[in-house]
Amino acid sequence: MAEAEILTAPVGVPSTAPDLSGWSCPLPLRDHPRVVMGHGGGGAMSAELVENIFAPAFGGRVLAGLGDSAVLELGGARLAFSTDSYVVRPLFFPGGSIGDLAVNGTVNDLAMSGARAAYLSCGFILEEGVETAVLDRVARALGAAARAAGVEVATGDTKVVEAGHGDGVYLNTAGIGLVPAGVDIRPQRAVPGDVVIVSGEIGLHGVAIMSVREGLEFGVEIESDCAALGGLVDAMLAVTPDLHVLRDPTRGGLAAALNEIAAAAGVGVVMSERAVPVPPQVANACAVLGLDPMYVANEGKLVAFVPREHAEAVLAAMRAHPLGAGAAVIGECVPEHPGMVVARTALGGTRVVDLPMGEQLPRIC
Repeated sequence: MAEAEILTAPVGVPSTAPDLSGWSCPLPLRDHPRVVMGHGGGGAMSAELVENIFAPAFGGRVLAGLGDSAVLELGGARLAFSTDSYVVRPLFFPGGSIGDLAVNGTVNDLAMSGARAAYLSCGFILEEGVETAVLDRVARALGAAARAAGVEVATGDTKVVEAGHGDGVYLNTAGIGLVPAGVDIRPQRAVPGDVVIVSGEIGLHGVAIMSVREGLEFGVEIESDCAALGGLVDAMLAVTPDLHVLRDPTRGGLAAALNEIAAAAGVGVVMSERAVPVPPQVANACAVLGLDPMYVANEGKLVAFVPREHAEAVLAAMRAHPLGAGAAVIGECVPEHPGMVVARTALGGTRVVDLPMGEQLPRIC
């Protein structure tokens, strides 16, 4: 397991690294009287809306878990339930469309609880004037993606808003699926010693959207990684049902996902920058655009926190699946600096990988 050599190192940050446990950094004031684009970016500003407005207003034990999907006990069955909305611009992009995202995004949220999606609802919000040929193309893409994911669109709704009050087509999907017995996957289960695995190359979706939106060329077409991850999760669960955490790093990218897990579980995360698989075309595009691949959205990747004793077998199972062929160990959970993610750089130093403040790339899902 050469790629997991970092796992044989002593747990925690090396003694030559600075002690980060007591660090604090002043943040700019974020008291916004109005919603701004950054509130939709999946970072610190999005978290503020949830923590200060939605959670107090809604209350409830289930919502307090703040996972990608809620796991519910109903009629003797354990169900995962999730909903998501899609406002991507443009509607069609290399590697997918808003229809593909609407299915795969919700299927993946359910899969991050270990559930296999069974049924979806779909709501269309249409702007007056959108071409029916465009709507037909979106609907066909959504239907094809549902069939490929093994899920049925069981119910739906359509609304139309006046011209100038939308952007062609917005979608909302909600989904339900069954959670297998013995599976308990949630952010709070990460513990020191867990191995952190990412399923493949990061940053493809966000850069694909930006390249077509802004008419940028990078010498090679960059395609979104949009895909349904239920089959990959099934392959991982076949190795062991004791996967601690799964998360699909969409808005806010891998950095946001790791920070959210670290905060939820009260653990530290140490990762190796060199171990994170960033494809050359994404690295080059991010260098041109001034972006950090760690914060760029993905739509067909997952990050897993796996008990050390199962890590090698889970990694092998992931690599045997088409959607996990590029899986790599990128770090581990540690008891030091709880709630903080630290990266070991190629030069041997360390840096804090913080939760993104706002949004690098708006309207990417």
